[in-house]
Amino acid sequence: MKLLSFLPNTFTFLNLFFGCIAVVYGLNGDLNTLALFVLLGMFCDFFDGFFARLLNVKSKLGVQLDSFSDLITFGLSSSVVMFILLKNSSFINQSNSDSYFQILPYFSFLITIACSYRLAKFNLNHNDSHFKGLPTPANALFIVFLPFLFENKFLISYSNILDNAYFLLLITILFSYLLVCNLKMFSFKFKNLSFKENKLRFLFSILSMLLIVVFNTGALPIIIILYIFISLLRIKL
Repeated sequence: MKLLSFLPNTFTFLNLFFGCIAVVYGLNGDLNTLALFVLLGMFCDFFDGFFARLLNVKSKLGVQLDSFSDLITFGLSSSVVMFILLKNSSFINQSNSDSYFQILPYFSFLITIACSYRLAKFNLNHNDSHFKGLPTPANALFIVFLPFLFENKFLISYSNILDNAYFLLLITILFSYLLVCNLKMFSFKFKNLSFKENKLRFLFSILSMLLIVVFNTGALPIIIILYIFISLLRIKL
C-alpha cells in the first residue's frame, strides 16, 4: 500500500521529466518532439490526480510538486515555443543585430511568469466546479500546437501569420493575461454522468472530437478558443 500511495507522486515526477525533455527539444528547434513530450506530460498530469483521488492520497507536498511540474511542462515549454517562433520571425531576423528589437523574443517568458502566478493562486484557493483564469495545460495546448494548426490543408495558406512578430507578441500578452485573470472557466471534471448536470461538458467534448477528426492535432488551439469563448458567454453549468 505504501508503494501505491506514492503512485500519484510518481506520475508527477514523470510529468516533470517529460517537461524537461520537451524544453530541451524546443531549445534545439524541434517543436514537433516538444509537443509530443508535452502530451506525455499531460497524460501523467491527468493520472497523478486520478490516482490521488482513487487512493484517497492527499498531501501538501504532492500539491506543490504538481505545480512545479506543471510550471515546466506547460509553462516553460509554451514560452520556449513562442521564443523560437519570435526568434525565427522575419521582423526579428531582418532587424539589426544591435537593435533593441532583438530582445523581443524574451518577452515570451511572460507566459512562464503568468503560469507561476496562476499555479500559486490555484494552490491557495481553488474550486472544483470552475477555474479562475485559463488552466496552464489549456494554455500549453493552444501555444504548443499553434504551428500544427497552420499545417492543416484548410489553413496552410495562412501559415505566414506565424512569421508575424506582432501577432506572436499579441498572443503572448493575451494568454498571459488569461492565465492570471479572474474569468470563471468551467471545469472538465464530471461529478456524475447526468446529461442535465453536464450538458455543457458533453457538448464541448462532442465538438472537440469533431474538430480533432477534421484538423487532427491542429484542432487543439481551436478547442481552447472554443473553451474560452464558452466561458466568456458565462453559460450556466
